[in-house]
Amino acid sequence: MKIRLLLSGLVAILFLAGPAGAGKETLLNVSYDPTREFYSEYNRMFARHWKEETGNDLTVYQSHGSSGKQARSVIDGLKADVVTLALAYDIDMIAEKGELLPAAWQERLPYQSAPYTSTIVFLVRKGNPKNIHDWNDLVREGVQVITPNPKTSGGARWNYLAAYGFALKKFGGDEDKAEIFLKRLFMNVPVFDTGARGSTTTFIRRGIGDVLLTWENEAFLALAKTEVDEFEIVAPSVSVLAEPPVAVVDKVAAKKGNLKLAQAYLDFLYSKNAQRLIARHHFRPRDPEVLAEFSKQFPEIEMKKIEGFGGWRAVQAKHFDDGGVFDRIGR
Repeated sequence: MKIRLLLSGLVAILFLAGPAGAGKETLLNVSYDPTREFYSEYNRMFARHWKEETGNDLTVYQSHGSSGKQARSVIDGLKADVVTLALAYDIDMIAEKGELLPAAWQERLPYQSAPYTSTIVFLVRKGNPKNIHDWNDLVREGVQVITPNPKTSGGARWNYLAAYGFALKKFGGDEDKAEIFLKRLFMNVPVFDTGARGSTTTFIRRGIGDVLLTWENEAFLALAKTEVDEFEIVAPSVSVLAEPPVAVVDKVAAKKGNLKLAQAYLDFLYSKNAQRLIARHHFRPRDPEVLAEFSKQFPEIEMKKIEGFGGWRAVQAKHFDDGGVFDRIGR
């Protein structure tokens, strides 16, 4: 009798639990500032896909901030299942200092684990009253340049490298002259925000500055969000190929039982539907067919690659570590 009652109770519990595999899951994606709108939509897209694949409901939580600070937060204990940051160096530090994922993390996904690219452009006020067309115009007297602090912002480091790449080309590779150029440019920066979104707010809402150095997608987002036609985008002659990477934070995801989910979340970024969503948010998709579909919205710009500067570790040590070039130019 007791055995029959026990079996009946187990059947009832299984019935109330629903079909095998059904349940609720959560995931934490720690990202950088300019991806807020994209991941808000992508999370809903992936949750629908995950429901179809597994029968499970999924809630994806987001954390946003400047890329460097986000990396440090994960190292210090923020329980990210995945990180989607502005530059590879930040994830390298999570691997090295936090020991939370393998050093060869970039080899686990296509395109060095960067599912899209971007570049740096100028956002100027309508009519371009200061006649800003290229990097040379940013070192003129009386031109205020808005950019975040390269010590804290991944986007700011891309801004810096884009300007540096232009200067090296202008001066035939002369690093001393390129450094002087950078010093003149940063003398025209009236305020440093910690992240890219903060600088966008400074330029658009606070009305400070003549030109905003910004991610291409941020510039387009600013145009779309502004009720009045107040701004326009200027594509410089030379910029940088920004490749924001993504990675599973293995030790955290494994402890939470989320390894399979976290990997699927990043794998899906390379799907056709996700690549089209990437393009609609003005990031440059990796899929050649999708990129061709949206090619008209992306201006052609000569882009310098990070490898041309020696790679992120060399760039960090030379330019952004204490005592580096950025410190020497007086900021």
